[in-house]
Amino acid sequence: MFLFDSRAPRLSVDEARARTTGERAEAVLLDVRELPEWRAGHAPDAVHAPLTALITGAPLPASTRSRTLVVVCRSGHRSQQAAKLLVERGADAVDVKGGMDAWAASGYPVVDERGNSGSTA
Repeated sequence: MFLFDSRAPRLSVDEARARTTGERAEAVLLDVRELPEWRAGHAPDAVHAPLTALITGAPLPASTRSRTLVVVCRSGHRSQQAAKLLVERGADAVDVKGGMDAWAASGYPVVDERGNSGSTA
């Protein structure tokens, strides 16, 4: 279990979306949920890297390296763990408050593994 610095930067879903979408996105949305959750629904431009894999030392996907990482999970707990772990490894990473639940509640798109409308549950 990780201990968290309450002053660690966290982004709202609005800030996360602004930083990770569009042709000139300054950051990558990194979804750290497990594969069944990812398949059920994720942000269209997100990249998948499960927290369990990161904990065991798996490398980040090539498309995310040397980029700012905006880390998301379902509710915000695992993304805090992942962001802390990634920062300790030298990455520029922040997490998203409220996770994909807040993303979907804000009306932002969620797609399943086939690109159809997905869910965060």
